[in-house]
Amino acid sequence: MTCYVLGISAYYHDSAAALLGDGHIVAAAQEERFSRKKQDSRFPRNAIDFCLAEAGITLSQVDHIYYYENPYKKLGRIGSTYLNFGVKGMGSFLSEMPAWLTEKVHVKRTLKRELAGCRSADGACPSISYVDHHQSHAASAFYASPFDQAAVLCIDGVGEWATTSAWLGDGKQLNPLWDIRFPHSLGLLYSAFTYFCGFKVDSGEYKLMGLAPYGDPIYAQTILDHLIDVKDDGSFWLDMSYFDYAVGDCMVSDKFASLFDGPRREPESLLTQREFDLAASVQQVLEGVIIKLARTLKAQTGARHLCMAGGVALNCVANGKLLEAGIFNSIWVQPAAGDSGGALGAAYSGWYDRRQAMRPPQKADRMDGSLLGSCYSDDEIEAALDACGAVYRKVSDDERSEIVAQKLADGRVIGWFQGKMEFGPRSLGSRSILGDPRNPDMQSVMNLKIKNRESFRPFAPAVLEEHAATWFNLNDTSPYMLFVVPVSSAISLTPVVDKTMQGIDKLKVVRSRIPAVTHVDYSARVQTVSEKSNSAFHALLKRFHTLTGCPVLINTSFNVRGEPIVETPLNAYLCFMRTHMDDLVIGPFVMEKDRQPTLNHDVDWRTEFELD
Repeated sequence: MTCYVLGISAYYHDSAAALLGDGHIVAAAQEERFSRKKQDSRFPRNAIDFCLAEAGITLSQVDHIYYYENPYKKLGRIGSTYLNFGVKGMGSFLSEMPAWLTEKVHVKRTLKRELAGCRSADGACPSISYVDHHQSHAASAFYASPFDQAAVLCIDGVGEWATTSAWLGDGKQLNPLWDIRFPHSLGLLYSAFTYFCGFKVDSGEYKLMGLAPYGDPIYAQTILDHLIDVKDDGSFWLDMSYFDYAVGDCMVSDKFASLFDGPRREPESLLTQREFDLAASVQQVLEGVIIKLARTLKAQTGARHLCMAGGVALNCVANGKLLEAGIFNSIWVQPAAGDSGGALGAAYSGWYDRRQAMRPPQKADRMDGSLLGSCYSDDEIEAALDACGAVYRKVSDDERSEIVAQKLADGRVIGWFQGKMEFGPRSLGSRSILGDPRNPDMQSVMNLKIKNRESFRPFAPAVLEEHAATWFNLNDTSPYMLFVVPVSSAISLTPVVDKTMQGIDKLKVVRSRIPAVTHVDYSARVQTVSEKSNSAFHALLKRFHTLTGCPVLINTSFNVRGEPIVETPLNAYLCFMRTHMDDLVIGPFVMEKDRQPTLNHDVDWRTEFELD
């Protein structure tokens, strides 16, 4: 009989659930995809019900539940921090601690109450155990990786105490080596600049990373002189007089602005060269610290491979620099590296660490391309399309590749919904919006008319795995879009650049044969696509290559700004109809925008057709 363990992350951001059956991933999903609330932090009821339904079991058939952090240790850190900061934190202490003492620390009680309300609940709740936050991150990285032995580096804002931690994975064993503790945090340093540049903390870090290539790191030495003291081994210490996040209600103190030529940028206001330069500066500092930490970890362990997790591991520019440094033979980053992946890591830790189960060797990683979410049958898709009056035609798999490749070559933007949904923040060719990377206007068109987001935000190229080394400086696979690497000299162009250009004006310069995915520093965030990982997407890329000579497509997540990636066919159709996408392809069903009836905006589509 199969033994199931369930991992849960919840109550901070990116709540999720992951189910293992005899140590193998059955399913994993983020609550936001079902609730339609971006980065939903609430109890992941829908994600849990989905995972159990995928296994065909009820809650009572789960052997054990593992939660991704330890609230008692977290409360200890919060209390100790307030004690250390004294009077400065008294107001925040008095407002926050009652909720912790009466509710937040009692997570098991809350989970049991919430689990009783799941559709899959059918009796007694399984036992629940806590797994430390960074152990959850480390387990999600190592146990899901293709390595029998590897060093593991986890970097985020903060867990219970750790903000950076190092581990050595060997078979089923995952042993802690050292950590750096709160309030000294690379993740929170980066988030402080995210806040100061006018973006939302815990979600705007992507934007800060995207801004960096447009600026110059003129503030990097200021950061190193005043904000962070970095030692040769990569250990670091922050001067907390410049920050307010430890006990206050703001990321930075008044002193912070005095270093960087004025106050914080107001959200949604015009971006200036200062913000570009601030982004470039903190990005350079982050990269330098990570490389030092990696060198130290390599010297300590002698490991050939490195695994990474934690929110900072989603900084694919830093990952690319680390890959280029050649410290380790190979690097594997958990595609759900943030808190959602903590659910998977908690389950893995429970299975291997608590149960001491054997870990079978495996050459490929355990993530199945991170396609671990929901999937809809042709009948379910057709019923959803009929319910909202869509006009469609059903085609064969070969016809689908032919039709969509031609539409893309003609400059059309396609919504692409195929197979299982991705787990993690990236669309990897199942819930994607696709475009032609050869079109120099496509980045701005897709950002402003489709995604409703800032024009500077870069797009990622998806490339046939067998052609990746020709088009990019990449000697390994990158299936999860987590490494930024240079485009190859074979496709680079040497344009005449106006040296007076600053900021977003640099976007106007065509730098390669695929300008829509080439950053201003001649780099790109690459996803390699194999037939094994995603056969439908691979077939489309192959057909586009035959048609155009280009094995690359723009691949961006199927959503608009402020919304999660689409989960259902109805989500996809509504997003298609409310944007300037030209065509939509869900399974074998092809839809052209100009053939669709006018969408009735008076209908509450969620209430009419979707579950809670």
